[in-house]
Amino acid sequence: MRFTVDGQSVNAHPRPGQCLRTLLRDHEIFAVKKGCDAGDCGACTVLLDGHPVHACVVPAHRAEDREVTTAAGLGSPDRLHPVQQQFVAAAGFQCGFCTPGMVVTASALTPDQRADLPHALKGNLCRCTGYRAIRDAVGGVRTTEDDCSGDSSGRSIPAPAATRVVCGAEPYTLDIRVEGLLHVQVLGSPHAHARITRIDTAAAEEVPGVHAVLTHRDSPDFAFSTARHELRTDDPDDTYVFDTVLRFVGQRVAAVVADSVDIARRAMEVIDVDYEVLEPVFDPELAHRAGAPQLHAGKGAESRIADPTRNLVAELHGEVGDIESGLEAARAFGAVVEGTWQTQRVQHVHLETHSAIGWLDDEGRLTLRSSTQVPFLVRDELARLFALDRSRVRVFTARVGGGFGAKQEMLVEDLVALAVLRTGKPVQYEFTRSDQFTTAPCRHPMRISVRAGADGDGRLTALAVDVLSDAGAYGNHSAGVMFHSCGESVALYRSPNKRVDARAVYTNNLPSGAFRGYGLGQVIFGIESALDELAGKLGIDPFEFRRRNVIVPGDDFVEGEVAHDDLTYGSYGLDQCLDLAETALRRGNGVTPPKGSQWRVGEGMAASMIATIPPRGHFSEASCTLVEGGRYELRVGTAEFGNGTTTVHTQLAATALGTTADRIIVRQSDTDITGHDTGAFGSAGSVVAGKAVNQACNSLRALLFDTARRIAGVADDAECSVTPAGVRIGTRVIELDKLVAEGELRAEGRHDGTPRSVVFNVHAFRVAVDTVTGEVRILQSIQSADAGTVLNPQQCRGQVEGGVAQAIGSALYEEIRLDGAGTVLGPQLRNYHIPQLVDVPETEVYFADTYDELGPLGAKSMSESPYNPVAPALANAIADATGVRMRRLPMTPARVWREMTTARVHRIELS
Repeated sequence: MRFTVDGQSVNAHPRPGQCLRTLLRDHEIFAVKKGCDAGDCGACTVLLDGHPVHACVVPAHRAEDREVTTAAGLGSPDRLHPVQQQFVAAAGFQCGFCTPGMVVTASALTPDQRADLPHALKGNLCRCTGYRAIRDAVGGVRTTEDDCSGDSSGRSIPAPAATRVVCGAEPYTLDIRVEGLLHVQVLGSPHAHARITRIDTAAAEEVPGVHAVLTHRDSPDFAFSTARHELRTDDPDDTYVFDTVLRFVGQRVAAVVADSVDIARRAMEVIDVDYEVLEPVFDPELAHRAGAPQLHAGKGAESRIADPTRNLVAELHGEVGDIESGLEAARAFGAVVEGTWQTQRVQHVHLETHSAIGWLDDEGRLTLRSSTQVPFLVRDELARLFALDRSRVRVFTARVGGGFGAKQEMLVEDLVALAVLRTGKPVQYEFTRSDQFTTAPCRHPMRISVRAGADGDGRLTALAVDVLSDAGAYGNHSAGVMFHSCGESVALYRSPNKRVDARAVYTNNLPSGAFRGYGLGQVIFGIESALDELAGKLGIDPFEFRRRNVIVPGDDFVEGEVAHDDLTYGSYGLDQCLDLAETALRRGNGVTPPKGSQWRVGEGMAASMIATIPPRGHFSEASCTLVEGGRYELRVGTAEFGNGTTTVHTQLAATALGTTADRIIVRQSDTDITGHDTGAFGSAGSVVAGKAVNQACNSLRALLFDTARRIAGVADDAECSVTPAGVRIGTRVIELDKLVAEGELRAEGRHDGTPRSVVFNVHAFRVAVDTVTGEVRILQSIQSADAGTVLNPQQCRGQVEGGVAQAIGSALYEEIRLDGAGTVLGPQLRNYHIPQLVDVPETEVYFADTYDELGPLGAKSMSESPYNPVAPALANAIADATGVRMRRLPMTPARVWREMTTARVHRIELS
């Protein structure tokens, strides 16, 4: 059939049942993305004869004799469509994976549709921005500004890739054509706990187009962890590429490597497997008790599992002072709160699913192009697994379509590497959206018990937490998440008596992993809810209660023990954050509650603290080189996945080198082109890699000055300054190209991630609750943040808004539900409610005025922290409105209604 794509005639032969999205990508139309392949997310939106459609649900044959327009057809980076210009001007994206589809939809909106964006854009999802920037973009509101030479930092300049992102021209992981590419499909376990007793792959191997069928017989005999950290010993070695024992529904049993996904799926159906079904355990409360099935029995000390006989991945116990005496002192004032809170499984829903392409390069080196936050750590572990020298492995990323911690795992790269080494051919493995729900790790569900007491002045006398974390079938991040969850959440408050007890437990549920906040969001939900209840018992305003109890500079960081590590106060803005949020809440925003006697209005707030960098070392090396044309090449290992680090690094370089951001060429996230980088996680991109970038550029500036003085024949201490044109010495300017002619001018920088600072966030809500239905409507949303020097205000505001939006989803409706036997129910995006534009209020964002002595130019990180205080602030607002304390997430209308009904029945019984 013939049709037109972006003005070009295309002759195509669609396969039976093929959708338009895959047909377009077969023809290298990479502006069309895959987010769901079910018509749910809009990442694949194109215009079909001028009307926006989701290409993943349009049969390919329906495009015959019609005109298809993608984001690339609307405009090009040097000739943008007006809507694309608006998205650049409003910084209307972060990771940008949804943006081509969003732009296409926006380009076709009528004036009436623009007036009702929640309805008009309901088919286009964004996980990163919180939608305010998208609303601004469609409305033509400019929030970015022009760059100035030498004055880049502190300005809201657009991202360097902005014009390419809005045109669909910025490549993501799979936006590349590879000749002879093979595809992987995985056969998953039908059982939550079973042993493979026989597997016959002969029939699958005979299917035409199949190149290999991989099983445990092909697996390297090395245990590893899918979690990646600088110290690989931080995580338990309990995983194999393929295992004979299966511990959750969907775990790899075998993988087919074939010419196409369809062939691989057909071959998968004829793999014959016999299983010995083993007794499972799904309740973490039961899993660590005597007599429970031992899921990783026999694994020795080298696995670093705390106690396989009790299914304990890790445990933590510590006490400062005497909790019982502290609670007893508080009882005299009637000021003791004891309760248990429960958080749920949450999916990251980054719109680019996990994926990787691997091949052997001309030198026979294993090469992977991966959607990962940690290319260097993946390289190192692949080298270990397959007994290769690190120099024989290269891992790199293109732009990554979101992560939120999920891509700090090695979930596809090991299998791709095995397939490449086995076949000698290029191989691709891409998760489906359902795979993301059934096999990719989720946020750890936790049970958090809190005991807290205070004296008559509202000073804490005791604070104790008991945490039970469901690791699921494998340990990966569970030890780190457990320790971190009980760290800054408890250390934020002063009390002479503190206790922490925590356990991370194996079950036969879906594995849990790294998620934005790294455990703090769960435990803060319990602590901040308990403290709000305690303030209520004492009749003290919640803001005032925090002021009386939060730590201040000079205080130790105290969890279950006094911390004696490298954590310190680089700056302190929590007092400002409390004031800013309270002032905004008291001022209001003019939004009135719904009419009707059933609506109740309430206010709530919560505070949080997080370390700016993970502990025990986080390393980054960077270099900067002067190149021809007055430009600079900056090399840094950190991946860009919507965290905005590339923009910040560009601004830091431009500021140090007295030039404009457009003269900085960034080459990044490739193990071949730069020194080591631990990775873009733990909010370290700005404060670790940023420090390395700043150091490299400052060193290069000094080198430019030395070279210019030598050319000019002036004294070594002659005063110099750098401009976009060259180095100024007095009235003379030595042009940059003259400096290049003197030989390579290159400098390096390095940072090891220590010492570490802390970040503070305060969130406040005003809500209306329908006492008849349990519906919660957010009337006002406020977050104040201590971000130090804000290097890019618009981008930083976007990080806060995106974190808040994701947290609202976790708080009110997102949940991965299991059937009680380990199977995920409804593993489709349409059955999992992530926030749409209609769901997200515009959050007022306020920044404290601080300068962090540890961060680059005084900056702190602000990627994870905005997420953490949102759920408890909402719960506290609901409690203020209804008198009902919500102790379980998500706080759905049904759950809120049920709690209110139970409370009413209880009151009637008491009367």
